This record gives sequence, structure tokens and C-alpha cells, in this order.
Amino acid sequence: MPHAAAPIVLLTCGDPAGIGPEVVAKAWAATPLHADARLRVVGDAASLAATLADRAGLPRLACQRIDSADDRPSTAGTLLVIEPPAAAAGDVVVGSATPAGGRAAAAAVLAAAQLVLSGRAAAIVTGPLHKEALHAAGYDVPGHTELLARACGLADAEVSMMLWLPEQHGAGGLGIVHATLHEPLARAVSRLTSAGIAEAGVRLAGLLEPLIGRRPRIAVAALNPHGGESGLFGDEEPRIVAPAVGLLAAAGVDVRGPLPADTLFLRASRGEFDGVVALYHDQGHIPAKLLGMHRAVNITLGLPFVRTSVAHGTAFDIVGTGAADPSSMLAAIAAAVRLVSVGWPLTAAAAPAAARGRR
Repeated sequence: MPHAAAPIVLLTCGDPAGIGPEVVAKAWAATPLHADARLRVVGDAASLAATLADRAGLPRLACQRIDSADDRPSTAGTLLVIEPPAAAAGDVVVGSATPAGGRAAAAAVLAAAQLVLSGRAAAIVTGPLHKEALHAAGYDVPGHTELLARACGLADAEVSMMLWLPEQHGAGGLGIVHATLHEPLARAVSRLTSAGIAEAGVRLAGLLEPLIGRRPRIAVAALNPHGGESGLFGDEEPRIVAPAVGLLAAAGVDVRGPLPADTLFLRASRGEFDGVVALYHDQGHIPAKLLGMHRAVNITLGLPFVRTSVAHGTAFDIVGTGAADPSSMLAAIAAAVRLVSVGWPLTAAAAPAAARGRR
């Protein structure tokens, strides 16, 4: 049983039409971390109870609605549910993108953010939402990263998206941060700046040190094939990426680059680097998911609190079949509890200074 001071960690299921409720229920029943944290689900209690009753392959869990001020410990057998102000899921169609599903997902994560910002919880672990459903519900954001940034009063550029692969080949793990967010590739490339790449690298180094317990080794990916081949395939490496590497070195980061992406991730997977700065979404996501789709964790850097997430989507095609794999949710819970235990995120004053504040 956790100590009374054990941190409260909030779980959200994402879109209730997807596998989010399933992986939350499976992870809740399987995680050993009820001994280290007080877990709660933020969502619609009736919808969760119906999911537990109707979908195949789920553990037998009770579902109990509690107040946000309730400080009881959590246990593996009972989901403790805090309902957001707009809890009702409405006309959700299981396995389909609907405005109701988008509203339910957004209501839960925004309520969880307010609980953390008000000091009533320590971290958020999110299940997958569906971007089409989110937009249909009236939320003009690409996903969780931007939704949470704006809820905290931050610009999108002030946060970074990172994928964390725990215990990569015994090397302590591999972190991949993205210098751009969810956006068309042409726009992402046009928006790359030395300062933006450096800020992403500083955020990555600041997260990895408490996770792996030592100064991390960071590599910055090149943008063009073969690192640009001395200008034959583009000039972004000497013009944008190499200056970013210089900023990171000046900030005290152990960094190398720009390195050709086609071999960089192989080298990183073998333990040569602890972290990689990827320059656009798929440059980082494809190798991360090939290396560990079901154990990868999405972590948002730059928020004033811990937010981790599964690294997969809503998987509408397998909802209710019992096939949903909770491994990523289990890893996301473990990462959140670990980060809270080491006092992350660091204050701005504690972060490396050379790239801080540059846009």
C-alpha cells in the first residue's frame, strides 16, 4: 500500500471509441506501481463501467467514482474515476471517429491538466485520441502535445515531442526528440531553425539525465540524404543544423552531429547514443516504432508538469477483440512515476543556459 504522500498520477483513456479504455484497464490491473503512486482515471465513470462489461479480454475491475480531493490509495482491483465537468461521452460509436469521442477525450485531458496545474495531482498519462474526432469536436489542434501546451498558456514552439524506448539493448534507454511537431512535411522543413533544434536538444538532455542517471550522449540527425553530401543534396546541414549542434555544445550538452539519419538510428539502437534530435515527425517516429512499437512512451517536454503517453493510436480496427496490448501504457505509467520521483521537470533556472529563451 502506498505511503500517504505517494504522488497522484492521472490516467486518461483518450477517445472512448478506441482501445484507450482497454489498455488503461489492462495496465491498471497489471502495474506494480500502485505501491508507488495513487492512480486515478479521469473520464466518464458510466462509460468506463460499460466498457469493462462489454468488451472482450478485459480484467474484472470495479469502477468507483471519487472526488478529486479523495486521497485514498489505488489498488489493482478497482478503477478510481474522477469525472471531468463534461464527463458524458454522448453518442460514441465504438470503432469510429465521432465528435462525441473527440469531446470526451478533450474534456478528460483538459480536466486532468487543471488538476495538475492546481497542485492536486503530479502527472498525467494519456491514452490515444483520434485527431479527426478531435477536430470534429471543435478543437483546432493537431493532438495532445499542442492541446496541453495551450492549456498551460504556452506557444506550440515552447514544447517538444519525445519518444522514449526504455532499456534499449541494456544501454539505459533511447530518447528521440522532435524539433518540429505534427505538421505537413514541407512546412516542418521550412520552419527549421538552429535555435529551435537546439532548444529541442536541451529539453531532451534535461529529461534523459534523470531517467538514465548520468550525462546523456546526444546526436543530432541531418536533414538531407547522406548528411547533404557537402552541399550536393542541400545546404541545411551547414546553414541550420551544424550551428544548432554548436549551440548545444555551448550549453554543456555532450553532442555530435549532424549525422546521416539512415545510419544514426542503427548506431543509437546499439547504445552509441542515449538520445537523438530528429528534425521532423517521421524521421523520429518510424525508427522508434520499428525498434519498440509496444514499449515506446511519448513524453511532452517543456510543460510545467509530467505528461507521458502511449505511442500508438486508437486502433479502431481491433477495438473489443481483446487484442489491445497494454505494454506502452504500462511503460508510460512507469516513466511518469519515475520522472515525478526525481523531481522532473527542472525549473528553467536549472536548465542549460546557452539555448534557453531562443526561438
